[in-house]
Amino acid sequence: MIPQAKIDEIIQAANIEQVIGDYVRLKRRGANLTGLCPFHSEKSPSFSVSPAKGIFKCFGCGKAGNVVNFVMEHDSLGYIPALKHLAEKFNVEWPQQEFVNVDEERKQRDEKESLQILNNWANDYFQDILWQNETGQAVGLSYFENRGFRHDTIKKFNLGFSLDSWSAFFDKAIANQFSEELLFSSGLVKHKEDGKKFDAYRGRVIFPIHNLNGKVIAFAGRYLKKEPNSPKYVNSPETILYHKSNELYGLYFAKNEIRKQDSVYLVEGYTDVISMHQSGVENVVASSGTSLTEGQIRLIKRFTENVTVLFDGDAAGIKASIRGIDMLLEQGLNVRVLTFPDGDDPDSYSQKVGSDAFKEYLETKRQDFIVFKVNLLLNDAGNDPIKKATVTRDIVESISKIPDSIKRSVFVNECARLMSIDEQVLLVELNKLRKQFLTDKDREQQQQQRNTESNDPFEGFEPTPEQGYADDLQDTLNNSSIFDEQERDLIRLIINFANKTVNETETAASYLLRKLIEKEIEIDHPIVTLILDETYHVIERGEIVDDRFFTNHQNPLITALAADMLAREYILSPNWEKRAAVKMDSFFKDTKADIDSAILHLQIKYINKLIVKNQKELKPELSEEDFELHQRVHMDLTKKRNELTKKIGTVIVK
Repeated sequence: MIPQAKIDEIIQAANIEQVIGDYVRLKRRGANLTGLCPFHSEKSPSFSVSPAKGIFKCFGCGKAGNVVNFVMEHDSLGYIPALKHLAEKFNVEWPQQEFVNVDEERKQRDEKESLQILNNWANDYFQDILWQNETGQAVGLSYFENRGFRHDTIKKFNLGFSLDSWSAFFDKAIANQFSEELLFSSGLVKHKEDGKKFDAYRGRVIFPIHNLNGKVIAFAGRYLKKEPNSPKYVNSPETILYHKSNELYGLYFAKNEIRKQDSVYLVEGYTDVISMHQSGVENVVASSGTSLTEGQIRLIKRFTENVTVLFDGDAAGIKASIRGIDMLLEQGLNVRVLTFPDGDDPDSYSQKVGSDAFKEYLETKRQDFIVFKVNLLLNDAGNDPIKKATVTRDIVESISKIPDSIKRSVFVNECARLMSIDEQVLLVELNKLRKQFLTDKDREQQQQQRNTESNDPFEGFEPTPEQGYADDLQDTLNNSSIFDEQERDLIRLIINFANKTVNETETAASYLLRKLIEKEIEIDHPIVTLILDETYHVIERGEIVDDRFFTNHQNPLITALAADMLAREYILSPNWEKRAAVKMDSFFKDTKADIDSAILHLQIKYINKLIVKNQKELKPELSEEDFELHQRVHMDLTKKRNELTKKIGTVIVK
């Protein structure tokens, strides 16, 4: 276990606004910050960060927690590795002796951490070959220099070289205690059918791929020889660290400038990104030669809604590529495009004209995607009416993907003018496509919901400090049927007002716990029981319980639940006032009275359970004596329930 004092020190040092700001474009709204949630796709921001409380909360998907929870969830880390990451980022000294148990030590040496260590070592190895090895300098470094890359640029992107040897890398890695299994799973080493092992990147210049934190998670290698049977590029396979559809090359180096400029250039290749950086244009990322994915688009949208897609001068390539841009429109992004003269791409053109002319070209030549697409396809259709009809449907289909109705209207008007078509004709077709599009999206969302439904998200739940930040918790945060209302109110009271004085000798927490013990109230939910037990032990030690105790807790389930309770305003259910006879405008203003009310409701809940249990046992085959006993029990329980309900003015319907 990490000492709580060290956890508090790390969380205190970790600026939650800075940490989340590395992933999400945040805008200030009063005391809080808002942005698009990084954990689910959304068009309007529902993600909120409270720097004062040190918590985040998404009101769309329900995820909540402190800065440690965020790193755990976003980077798929365990609790200890997330703390370590924050300690390193904010220069907090990590304990020389790690207070972890055997399971945590084993968890820290799992596949993910081992693979990251291997990637870090491989990255250093490839760079060392490039700069220190004679062949690396003569072949690899010369290639980059001939491409016009300066030495500072080569070092910035950690570019490297792998010797044209069957097993130079493999032999060195084995000598450094890396296992063959890990080398194969990373994709850095492969083997033939006869079992012969060989370096996957031999004879190639290396482009490391970084995640948002700057960690090397994959590699791409470009072959320098012209051999028909050898692919131009070799890329890392999908691993526990690397999911190609969720990564954009260069984003780690571009994210700050993207925020500053509120725009991003989207290119195809690694060298395009590097050349543009060298030309002074740093807000650029690459899709790494693949078609755009929803994951990549969501990644872009975290930082900006303004995208300019750069195409080379090949008309056939442009027509093939523009099909994927509809996905950008569908996510509500503002899309512009820019083409280069025939034979040029961003890399070659920036090298040809120089930095200043290149920047001016980017600013003056880009145009809106819809208008660009109209002109491109109409030019191809010529005077052929059938081709023109096909182009019209294609254009309207793109417009139908745009979620903003005003933008759709503007584009319809502009396209009608450019295509010399009655605007009403386009609107009829647009409405048809839009209706079908929304129907398909709704059906897809319903299917996803059915696929993710769970009958009991806490089945087999055993809360421990080592437990990861489970998605199951979000069901608890959002599903009132999992928590009884009385239990949920109990948690809200203790998290929000634990240290508040309610009488001369007791805080709200100590008063609430005493009442629960006196009334012998049973709590059903394991999370509620855990929070109450933790609070009891802290009070027994004479320590203070406040909201920071819960938001800094070592159990990420507790911190996430506490953040949820602190983040959202307490909203009473529509039936509460009718059922409990409590005025909504006075609820939670008198903490002691609110605790008493919650205790009463828990007592009534418990008695109702006993009544139901007794009624189930009241069967005709019972002996006369047992039957009368059950009837007396029922009468006593009903009487007790009525006495309690009178205290809060609740009318129980028999």
